[in-house]
Amino acid sequence: MIVYPDYPRPAEPLVSQNPFRQRSYQPEPLPDFAAARERLPQPVLPGYPDWEGMYWRAWEIAWSHLRQPTPLNGFVSNYLGDACGEYIFMWDSAFMMQFGIYGRRAFNFMGTLDNFYAKQHDDGFICREINMETGQDFFFPFDPNATGPNILAWAEWRYFRLTGDDGRIPQVFWPLLAFHKWCRKYRTWPSGLYWATGLSSGMDNQPRVPDSMYYHQHWAWVDATMQAALNCQMLSQMAESLGETALAVSLKEEHDDLVLLINNRFWHEEAEFYQDVSPDGRFSKVKTIGAYWGLLDKEIVPEKRRGPFIRHLREKWSFDLAHRIPSMAADSEGYNASTGRYWRGGVWPAMNMMVLRGLRTVGQHKLVHKIAMNHLQNIHQVFLDTGAFWENYAPESAAPGDPAEKNFVGPTGLAPITLLLEDVIGISVEWPHRRVYFDRRLPPEQICGVRNYPVGPEGTLELVADGRTLTLTTDTPLTLVYRDNEQNLQTAVSAGTTKIDLS
Repeated sequence: MIVYPDYPRPAEPLVSQNPFRQRSYQPEPLPDFAAARERLPQPVLPGYPDWEGMYWRAWEIAWSHLRQPTPLNGFVSNYLGDACGEYIFMWDSAFMMQFGIYGRRAFNFMGTLDNFYAKQHDDGFICREINMETGQDFFFPFDPNATGPNILAWAEWRYFRLTGDDGRIPQVFWPLLAFHKWCRKYRTWPSGLYWATGLSSGMDNQPRVPDSMYYHQHWAWVDATMQAALNCQMLSQMAESLGETALAVSLKEEHDDLVLLINNRFWHEEAEFYQDVSPDGRFSKVKTIGAYWGLLDKEIVPEKRRGPFIRHLREKWSFDLAHRIPSMAADSEGYNASTGRYWRGGVWPAMNMMVLRGLRTVGQHKLVHKIAMNHLQNIHQVFLDTGAFWENYAPESAAPGDPAEKNFVGPTGLAPITLLLEDVIGISVEWPHRRVYFDRRLPPEQICGVRNYPVGPEGTLELVADGRTLTLTTDTPLTLVYRDNEQNLQTAVSAGTTKIDLS
């Protein structure tokens, strides 16, 4: 780790409202996995018993990476450490929280993000990589690779929507807004478009921008700009919930300006895809999976462009390969068919999760299930062959990617946990509205569901469907929204046991 000299930089006043910088660690023992297992959701999927086994193995590996702060590193909360064991990464952590949500009754996974907020600089900067032993930043703030991707607000808002826990919003809003302002100040061109590098985008060696692993090359980056727009949308909604009306309006105006720029500058009409743009207006020769960040916000991709844009996910010459979804399209310059060569076609569970959440946002429920089934089938085969989960996977065979870390849980935990629950079984929650969604796409004769599923602050749900009957047992009243290939229904469910005839 390089130690850079420190020097004063213009302070961001909002940082004074960051409560995590003054917080000290209150010692708390790490929970034992055997005891914690009783507090985790239990998938019901008798037709796929090995997938249930992968689910529990992923949790077990994740539990082995739980860590406590030390006086030297100055962290403020117990946390889920990175699978590689030396640093916590902003990118990985934001994604790992998306399966940690389901373990919140056993461990406060969101404390992982608290440690990033605690290390925020006076000017709003947060380093993307922090040493777990020393608590020191790995990068100097103005290194092009120093921070990003800026998806922390998305992770926090998704946590709120799934749990209804609005107690975090007043705490995290101010450090998130200060970080947003830092990125806007130091990561944009005069046009307002954002830049990144291979490292700071999270997709290290993707050749979308020439020779850009460590430097932006003065290009405008499609994912960085879409993430900024998404960030504005999430922060605007947080501001609205806090009664910060002027901030909410300002952030929404910034969002709308970015949406206009995205559609004016990144849409490649001939390719019908959003692509990075060079300083002289040339489009990248790579179709990156990062462009699908645009689906997470319904307002980014206009309806007239949405169909052609999504169609790339259905095309065999593009993203519909033997293992979906490759990190760059097969018809892109530099694509590697054999192993994916990391981000040159490798299949990454975190990016699959991102795309599937976006597809759900725009109503593509059947496609979501189809891609999730393909992804889990491939991961299951590799799990049988190797006994392990992998950081990434080959795009055209059931094999690990190369290079790929072994048992990377880590973001790979998203596939056997989050995607299994949300996209294979089809359970999701919108708890501020007290809604539970069951999007059932498995064949009707297959029994499926979940037990011990957390709803709201303290509630629990059991939901199991066979060919004819859906049985729900809950201690918390809720609204069920049920969808399958033939019907849609919405019904109020009282505490107790409810049976719904599906025939």
